[in-house]
Amino acid sequence: MDDWPYRWDLLARYRVIEIISKWEGRLTTNHLCNSFGIGRQQASKDINNYLREVAPDNLIYDKKLKGYKPTPTFSPKVTSGYADEYLLMLSRNKDITSTLGLHLGFSNTEILQAPIRNIEPDILRSIVQAAREKKRVDIGYISLSNPNEEGRIISPHTLVCTPMRWHIRAYCEKNREFRDFVLSRFRGQPEIIEQSSHTKEDDESWNKQVEIIIEPDSRLSRIQKDIIAADYGMKNNKLIITTRAALVSYMLKTLNIDFSKIEPKPEAQQIIISNFKDIEEFLY
Repeated sequence: MDDWPYRWDLLARYRVIEIISKWEGRLTTNHLCNSFGIGRQQASKDINNYLREVAPDNLIYDKKLKGYKPTPTFSPKVTSGYADEYLLMLSRNKDITSTLGLHLGFSNTEILQAPIRNIEPDILRSIVQAAREKKRVDIGYISLSNPNEEGRIISPHTLVCTPMRWHIRAYCEKNREFRDFVLSRFRGQPEIIEQSSHTKEDDESWNKQVEIIIEPDSRLSRIQKDIIAADYGMKNNKLIITTRAALVSYMLKTLNIDFSKIEPKPEAQQIIISNFKDIEEFLY
Protein backbone atom coordinates (compact mmCIF):
# COMPACT_ATOMS: atom_id res chain seq x y z
CA MET A 1 0.00 0.00 0.00
CA ASP A 2 3.03 2.30 0.25
CA ASP A 3 2.86 2.71 -3.54
CA TRP A 4 -0.63 4.23 -3.44
CA PRO A 5 -0.61 8.02 -3.93
CA TYR A 6 -3.59 8.42 -1.57
CA ARG A 7 -3.92 8.65 2.20
CA TRP A 8 -5.35 5.54 3.84
CA ASP A 9 -8.60 7.26 4.88
CA LEU A 10 -9.13 8.63 1.37
CA LEU A 11 -8.39 5.25 -0.19
CA ALA A 12 -10.99 3.67 2.11
CA ARG A 13 -13.61 6.13 0.85
CA TYR A 14 -12.65 5.51 -2.77
CA ARG A 15 -13.10 1.79 -2.17
CA VAL A 16 -16.62 2.34 -0.82
CA ILE A 17 -17.40 4.45 -3.88
CA GLU A 18 -16.40 1.59 -6.17
CA ILE A 19 -18.01 -1.17 -4.15
CA ILE A 20 -21.39 0.52 -3.67
CA SER A 21 -21.67 1.76 -7.25
CA LYS A 22 -20.69 -1.62 -8.74
CA TRP A 23 -22.80 -3.89 -6.55
CA GLU A 24 -25.81 -1.70 -5.69
CA GLY A 25 -25.92 0.24 -8.95
CA ARG A 26 -26.52 3.58 -7.22
CA LEU A 27 -24.13 5.73 -5.23
CA THR A 28 -25.10 8.85 -3.30
CA THR A 29 -23.26 11.13 -0.90
CA ASN A 30 -25.28 9.50 1.91
CA HIS A 31 -23.29 6.29 1.48
CA LEU A 32 -20.08 8.11 2.38
CA CYS A 33 -21.68 10.32 5.01
CA ASN A 34 -23.15 7.34 6.88
CA SER A 35 -20.07 5.14 6.50
CA PHE A 36 -17.43 7.66 7.54
CA GLY A 37 -19.27 10.34 9.50
CA ILE A 38 -18.35 13.09 7.05
CA GLY A 39 -20.43 15.98 5.74
CA ARG A 40 -22.24 16.03 2.42
CA GLN A 41 -19.82 18.59 1.00
CA GLN A 42 -16.81 16.38 1.78
CA ALA A 43 -18.59 13.32 0.35
CA SER A 44 -19.34 15.17 -2.88
CA LYS A 45 -15.71 16.29 -3.05
CA ASP A 46 -14.53 12.67 -2.60
CA ILE A 47 -16.72 11.44 -5.46
CA ASN A 48 -15.51 14.22 -7.75
CA ASN A 49 -11.88 13.54 -6.81
CA TYR A 50 -12.40 9.83 -7.50
CA LEU A 51 -13.76 10.65 -10.96
CA ARG A 52 -10.97 13.11 -11.68
CA GLU A 53 -7.94 11.29 -10.22
CA VAL A 54 -8.79 7.57 -10.12
CA ALA A 55 -11.36 6.50 -12.70
CA PRO A 56 -12.79 9.29 -14.92
CA ASP A 57 -14.96 6.87 -16.93
CA ASN A 58 -16.37 4.69 -14.16
CA LEU A 59 -19.45 6.64 -13.01
CA ILE A 60 -22.15 8.80 -14.50
CA TYR A 61 -24.81 10.83 -12.70
CA ASP A 62 -28.38 9.64 -13.31
CA LYS A 63 -31.08 12.22 -12.61
CA LYS A 64 -33.79 9.58 -12.30
CA LEU A 65 -31.81 7.62 -9.72
CA LYS A 66 -30.66 10.83 -8.06
CA GLY A 67 -27.23 9.30 -7.76
CA TYR A 68 -24.26 7.94 -9.63
CA LYS A 69 -24.38 4.64 -11.52
CA PRO A 70 -21.59 2.58 -13.09
CA THR A 71 -20.93 3.14 -16.78
CA PRO A 72 -20.85 0.21 -19.27
CA THR A 73 -17.04 0.54 -19.24
CA PHE A 74 -16.77 0.45 -15.43
CA SER A 75 -13.41 -1.03 -14.39
CA PRO A 76 -12.34 -1.44 -10.71
CA LYS A 77 -9.25 0.58 -9.83
CA VAL A 78 -8.94 0.35 -6.03
CA THR A 79 -10.87 -2.90 -5.50
CA SER A 80 -10.68 -6.41 -6.92
CA GLY A 81 -14.19 -6.29 -8.36
CA TYR A 82 -15.36 -9.45 -6.55
CA ALA A 83 -18.75 -9.65 -4.83
CA ASP A 84 -17.08 -10.74 -1.58
CA GLU A 85 -15.87 -7.17 -1.05
CA TYR A 86 -19.46 -5.94 -1.00
CA LEU A 87 -20.74 -8.84 1.11
CA LEU A 88 -17.92 -8.44 3.66
CA MET A 89 -18.68 -4.73 3.87
CA LEU A 90 -22.30 -5.57 4.66
CA SER A 91 -21.10 -7.95 7.36
CA ARG A 92 -18.91 -5.29 8.99
CA ASN A 93 -21.71 -2.72 8.81
CA LYS A 94 -24.14 -5.21 10.35
CA ASP A 95 -21.73 -5.69 13.25
CA ILE A 96 -21.48 -1.95 13.84
CA THR A 97 -25.25 -1.61 13.56
CA SER A 98 -25.92 -4.27 16.19
CA THR A 99 -23.25 -2.91 18.54
CA LEU A 100 -23.86 0.82 18.31
CA GLY A 101 -27.41 0.99 17.02
CA LEU A 102 -26.32 2.85 13.87
CA HIS A 103 -27.74 2.41 10.40
CA LEU A 104 -25.07 2.16 7.70
CA GLY A 105 -26.34 1.53 4.19
CA PHE A 106 -28.26 -1.47 2.87
CA SER A 107 -30.66 -2.84 5.49
CA ASN A 108 -32.09 -5.87 3.64
CA THR A 109 -29.43 -8.12 5.10
CA GLU A 110 -29.52 -10.93 7.65
CA ILE A 111 -26.18 -12.37 8.73
CA LEU A 112 -25.75 -15.52 10.82
CA GLN A 113 -22.87 -15.22 13.24
CA ALA A 114 -21.12 -17.93 15.19
CA PRO A 115 -21.54 -17.74 18.98
CA ILE A 116 -19.05 -15.39 20.60
CA ARG A 117 -16.17 -17.17 22.31
CA ASN A 118 -15.02 -15.68 25.58
CA ILE A 119 -11.48 -14.32 25.34
CA GLU A 120 -10.02 -12.28 28.20
CA PRO A 121 -8.49 -8.92 27.17
CA ASP A 122 -5.35 -9.46 29.28
CA ILE A 123 -4.71 -12.79 27.60
CA LEU A 124 -5.18 -11.52 24.06
CA ARG A 125 -3.10 -8.39 24.69
CA SER A 126 -0.22 -10.45 26.04
CA ILE A 127 -0.30 -12.92 23.15
CA VAL A 128 -0.41 -10.14 20.57
CA GLN A 129 2.46 -8.32 22.30
CA ALA A 130 4.55 -11.48 22.49
CA ALA A 131 3.96 -12.23 18.81
CA ARG A 132 4.87 -8.68 17.85
CA GLU A 133 8.04 -8.65 19.96
CA LYS A 134 8.95 -12.32 19.29
CA LYS A 135 8.87 -13.20 22.97
CA ARG A 136 7.63 -16.18 25.00
CA VAL A 137 4.48 -16.36 27.11
CA ASP A 138 3.93 -18.42 30.26
CA ILE A 139 0.19 -19.10 30.41
CA GLY A 140 -2.40 -21.68 31.48
CA TYR A 141 -4.24 -23.77 28.89
CA ILE A 142 -6.98 -26.40 28.84
CA SER A 143 -7.95 -28.76 26.02
CA LEU A 144 -10.48 -31.49 25.34
CA SER A 145 -7.80 -34.11 25.92
CA ASN A 146 -6.66 -32.43 29.15
CA PRO A 147 -9.48 -30.40 30.77
CA ASN A 148 -7.32 -29.54 33.78
CA GLU A 149 -5.49 -26.24 33.48
CA GLU A 150 -1.87 -26.80 32.62
CA GLY A 151 0.96 -24.30 32.39
CA ARG A 152 2.40 -23.80 28.92
CA ILE A 153 5.26 -21.72 27.63
CA ILE A 154 4.58 -20.76 24.05
CA SER A 155 6.14 -18.54 21.39
CA PRO A 156 3.21 -17.14 19.38
CA HIS A 157 3.62 -15.77 15.88
CA THR A 158 0.28 -15.47 14.03
CA LEU A 159 -3.40 -15.07 14.89
CA VAL A 160 -5.62 -17.21 12.65
CA CYS A 161 -9.34 -16.74 12.07
CA THR A 162 -11.49 -19.67 10.94
CA PRO A 163 -15.26 -19.43 10.34
CA MET A 164 -15.93 -20.75 13.86
CA ARG A 165 -13.12 -19.45 16.08
CA TRP A 166 -9.78 -17.68 16.49
CA HIS A 167 -6.58 -19.45 17.40
CA ILE A 168 -2.89 -18.62 17.71
CA ARG A 169 -0.10 -20.42 15.92
CA ALA A 170 2.76 -20.85 18.37
CA TYR A 171 5.75 -22.97 19.33
CA CYS A 172 4.95 -25.12 22.37
CA GLU A 173 7.92 -25.87 24.62
CA LYS A 174 6.13 -28.81 26.24
CA ASN A 175 5.51 -30.61 22.94
CA ARG A 176 8.60 -29.15 21.24
CA GLU A 177 6.74 -28.26 18.07
CA PHE A 178 4.57 -25.60 16.52
CA ARG A 179 0.88 -26.03 17.31
CA ASP A 180 -2.49 -24.27 17.19
CA PHE A 181 -4.00 -22.96 20.43
CA VAL A 182 -7.64 -21.90 20.68
CA LEU A 183 -7.73 -18.40 22.17
CA SER A 184 -10.81 -19.07 24.34
CA ARG A 185 -9.03 -21.96 26.11
CA PHE A 186 -6.22 -19.95 27.67
CA ARG A 187 -6.52 -19.41 31.42
CA GLY A 188 -4.91 -17.41 34.20
CA GLN A 189 -2.65 -14.39 34.13
CA PRO A 190 -0.15 -14.54 31.26
CA GLU A 191 3.46 -13.58 31.84
CA ILE A 192 5.61 -12.37 28.98
CA ILE A 193 9.17 -13.58 29.38
CA GLU A 194 12.43 -13.33 27.47
CA GLN A 195 13.02 -13.44 23.72
CA SER A 196 12.06 -16.60 21.86
CA SER A 197 14.45 -18.62 19.73
CA HIS A 198 11.51 -20.13 17.80
CA THR A 199 10.09 -17.77 15.20
CA LYS A 200 7.65 -17.89 12.31
CA GLU A 201 10.54 -18.60 9.95
CA ASP A 202 11.20 -21.86 11.85
CA ASP A 203 7.62 -23.12 11.44
CA GLU A 204 8.00 -25.43 8.43
CA SER A 205 4.35 -26.42 8.26
CA TRP A 206 3.33 -22.76 8.35
CA ASN A 207 5.73 -21.74 5.58
CA LYS A 208 4.97 -24.67 3.27
CA GLN A 209 2.39 -23.91 0.58
CA VAL A 210 -0.01 -26.73 -0.35
CA GLU A 211 -2.51 -27.04 -3.19
CA ILE A 212 -5.96 -28.47 -2.52
CA ILE A 213 -7.77 -29.45 -5.72
CA ILE A 214 -11.53 -29.73 -5.47
CA GLU A 215 -14.06 -30.81 -8.09
CA PRO A 216 -17.79 -31.66 -8.18
CA ASP A 217 -18.76 -34.99 -6.67
CA SER A 218 -18.47 -37.60 -9.40
CA ARG A 219 -21.89 -39.01 -8.46
CA LEU A 220 -23.66 -35.82 -9.57
CA SER A 221 -25.26 -35.48 -12.99
CA ARG A 222 -23.53 -33.42 -15.66
CA ILE A 223 -25.94 -30.50 -15.14
CA GLN A 224 -25.44 -30.65 -11.37
CA LYS A 225 -21.67 -30.68 -11.84
CA ASP A 226 -21.91 -27.60 -14.04
CA ILE A 227 -23.91 -25.81 -11.33
CA ILE A 228 -21.33 -26.65 -8.65
CA ALA A 229 -18.47 -25.67 -10.98
CA ALA A 230 -20.12 -22.29 -11.58
CA ASP A 231 -20.70 -21.80 -7.84
CA TYR A 232 -16.98 -22.15 -7.12
CA GLY A 233 -15.65 -20.54 -10.29
CA MET A 234 -14.01 -23.79 -11.40
CA LYS A 235 -12.19 -24.20 -14.69
CA ASN A 236 -12.62 -27.56 -16.39
CA ASN A 237 -14.54 -28.67 -13.28
CA LYS A 238 -11.52 -28.11 -11.01
CA LEU A 239 -10.51 -25.44 -8.52
CA ILE A 240 -7.01 -25.15 -7.05
CA ILE A 241 -6.88 -23.62 -3.58
CA THR A 242 -3.45 -22.71 -2.26
CA THR A 243 -3.04 -22.60 1.51
CA ARG A 244 -0.49 -23.24 4.23
CA ALA A 245 0.16 -26.85 5.21
CA ALA A 246 -0.70 -25.94 8.81
CA LEU A 247 -4.13 -24.71 7.70
CA VAL A 248 -5.21 -27.56 5.41
CA SER A 249 -7.60 -29.10 7.96
CA TYR A 250 -9.19 -25.71 8.65
CA MET A 251 -9.64 -25.08 4.93
CA LEU A 252 -11.44 -28.42 4.52
CA LYS A 253 -13.75 -27.54 7.41
CA THR A 254 -14.42 -24.19 5.75
CA LEU A 255 -15.37 -26.07 2.58
CA ASN A 256 -17.58 -28.36 4.70
CA ILE A 257 -15.55 -31.41 3.68
CA ASP A 258 -15.24 -34.19 6.25
CA PHE A 259 -12.29 -36.27 5.04
CA SER A 260 -13.24 -39.10 7.41
CA LYS A 261 -16.53 -39.95 5.66
CA ILE A 262 -18.47 -39.71 2.41
CA GLU A 263 -22.00 -38.30 2.45
CA PRO A 264 -24.56 -40.87 1.21
CA LYS A 265 -26.17 -38.24 -1.02
CA PRO A 266 -23.96 -36.46 -3.57
CA GLU A 267 -26.20 -33.38 -3.28
CA ALA A 268 -25.01 -33.10 0.33
CA GLN A 269 -21.37 -33.79 -0.48
CA GLN A 270 -21.31 -31.53 -3.58
CA ILE A 271 -17.49 -31.31 -3.81
CA ILE A 272 -14.61 -33.73 -3.30
CA ILE A 273 -10.84 -33.50 -3.06
CA SER A 274 -9.20 -34.91 -6.16
CA ASN A 275 -5.64 -34.87 -4.75
CA PHE A 276 -6.31 -36.31 -1.31
CA LYS A 277 -3.05 -38.29 -1.27
CA ASP A 278 -1.07 -35.08 -1.70
CA ILE A 279 -2.56 -33.41 1.38
CA GLU A 280 -3.24 -36.44 3.61
CA GLU A 281 -0.04 -35.95 5.64
CA PHE A 282 -1.18 -32.47 6.69
CA LEU A 283 -4.55 -33.55 8.11
CA TYR A 284 -5.26 -34.03 11.79
